[in-house]
This record gives sequence, C-alpha cells and structure tokens, in this order.
Amino acid sequence: MRILILNGPNLNLLGSREPEIYGELSMEQYLENLRPLFDGTLLEYYQSNHEGVIIDRLQEGDFDALVINPGAYTHYSYAIADALRTIAVPKVEVHISNIYKREEFRRKSVTAPAMDGLISGFGLEGYRMAVQFLTQNKKAE
Repeated sequence: MRILILNGPNLNLLGSREPEIYGELSMEQYLENLRPLFDGTLLEYYQSNHEGVIIDRLQEGDFDALVINPGAYTHYSYAIADALRTIAVPKVEVHISNIYKREEFRRKSVTAPAMDGLISGFGLEGYRMAVQFLTQNKKAE
C-alpha cells in the first residue's frame, strides 16, 4: 500500500515554527519514527507552499490512500477541495493543532467535506493515527 502524506504551506518549517503549537520535530524526523511502525506500507512525503503544485501532486493519483494537512489552505482553498473530491482513494485530513481552539477563521475547513475523516489536535501523532486508520481499513476490505 502506498500512502501519500501531503503537507501544505509553512509545514516545511515544522520543528522551528512555533514549537509550542507544532512541536520540535521536523516532518522528516517524525517520518523516521513513523515508517518502521508500518512495515510493508510505503509512506511517501510531499510538501509545497504553492496551491497549484499541491493540486498537481494530488492529480498524479499514484497512491492508494492520502493523508493531507492543507495548512492555511484548509480554510479557503476551494480549488484544493475540488481536487480532493476527484480522488477516489481513502483520505484523511490532519491538523497538528486543534483548529477549533484557535482563531475563528481556522475553525472552518472547506476541505473536510471531501475527506473520509479529520484528525485535529494530537500533534504529529495525528499522522500516525491517520496512517493506522488507512492501513487497517485497507486490510479489512
């Protein structure tokens, strides 16, 4: 099973950006710990600060499942939401912080309706939860 983990804008700064909110590990460091937990599952990671590049990556369709943290695009990118609707694989949206405890504009996700589930507020562990759900769901089919 090939799972694409796709992060949006500013998530390339994990480990240094607001560590009180986003933690002290980079995504690359976290993935080093995550990959061994899912032997036999290819976890591919991609990050972009550019909306069109994210859409292009989604449209490649070379994955069996998707974990996405659209970053700030969560709250206003109808283009990414539309791209997500065209993808027929299982999809989980992840947010490191609890978006419902933050600023008002962060409490609405325009991308969530296109997803199978949403995990918010568990730090980087939200990615593990999403991958666990997707791998267990696939095995059950």
